[in-house]
Amino acid sequence: MLEREDEIECLRAALTAAEVRADQAEAEAGRVKAVLSSTEALIAALKLQIEKLRRERYGQRSERTARLLDQLELQLEEMEAAASEDEREAEKAAAKTTTVRSFQRRRPKRKPFPEHLPRERVVLEAPASCDCCGSHRLAKLGEDVTETLEVIPRQWKVIQTVREKFTCRDCERISQPPAPFHVVPRGWAGPSLLAMILFEKFGCHQPLNRQAERYAREGVELSLSTLADQVGACAVTLAPLHALIEAHVLAAERLHGDDTTVPVLAETRTATGRLWAYVRDDRPFGGGAPPAALFKYSRDRRGEHPQRHLAGWSGLLQADAYAGFNGLYDPQRPPGPVTDALCRVGGVVTDPAPHRPGRADFPHPVPRARASLTARRSGGRSWGVGGDVARAWRGSATRTACCAARAA
Repeated sequence: MLEREDEIECLRAALTAAEVRADQAEAEAGRVKAVLSSTEALIAALKLQIEKLRRERYGQRSERTARLLDQLELQLEEMEAAASEDEREAEKAAAKTTTVRSFQRRRPKRKPFPEHLPRERVVLEAPASCDCCGSHRLAKLGEDVTETLEVIPRQWKVIQTVREKFTCRDCERISQPPAPFHVVPRGWAGPSLLAMILFEKFGCHQPLNRQAERYAREGVELSLSTLADQVGACAVTLAPLHALIEAHVLAAERLHGDDTTVPVLAETRTATGRLWAYVRDDRPFGGGAPPAALFKYSRDRRGEHPQRHLAGWSGLLQADAYAGFNGLYDPQRPPGPVTDALCRVGGVVTDPAPHRPGRADFPHPVPRARASLTARRSGGRSWGVGGDVARAWRGSATRTACCAARAA
């Protein structure tokens, strides 16, 4: 009988030791997995940082680099989430044993929350007595503040504007306040809702059908045709503002022009449209006019588009070697020819080569090393490309390539 009890105790001890070893192995495996995930996330972050530094130093080379940055950011997002998940699993596994320490992933220092955000101060109730001796003679020594970022979910509401009617007892005439102002005539949407719809569509590239689906999940059903009707009405309402911006940009003596591709949804495939950008910035030349950018859209890249956009303008145009701009440089062009400033690419200036027989009629760019636009003179004045303009181009919503020369 005693021998069986001894055997049972031995088996229990062996089982306990096996469970301990299994917990240690699980904790060690979790720790190794967390280290590997953290390393992969660090590599992805360094790749993204290197590509951003290259782009900042050499400029945007093509649209492919922009898509590459987006893909690297998406990959980093997935790896960071996986690394955090593996770290939590490693902490749970390490809590079961005392021989394997948990893995703490090195995280970048978080930036403080923006100062403009309102602060809601929640003060926890202080103890009434000392936790050690029970004395009530307590004096405040200081405080520790922990900030937690929170968001208030979007709330929908219907504003009922009541216009009471009154009748005169003497002349029996009815008096009533005028109807409230709407951005869109006979509109039902408030200005904040219209601004949100336009920003989601044009600023965040969210199609109207996705917006309608999200609004429906929030309990507000708005059809696609209804949203599209509001977008069209807002475009007409904002047309005078666009005309003022266009007039301000085309009043400049110098312009920077370029185009970029825009994917356009079609019935059977995705077409490629073009977004033309013309930037005015006189600050590097001592001008006081505020900078501005004018955008034009076209379904293709034919040369008639920039010629139509700048039909009534003459001045100094910095653009790449695209043949569509050649009509602007015609000496017989009314109201006058446009002076070609060409484009600086990676420290060189591209000049159009003379036409060669047997080749397409396209001004092939010829690099001229170590030539700076600051040395080019027009009308006795030297000018160059300001750093603010270059940063504005790189940070624009369309990621327009200001200095991307295109060869045949």
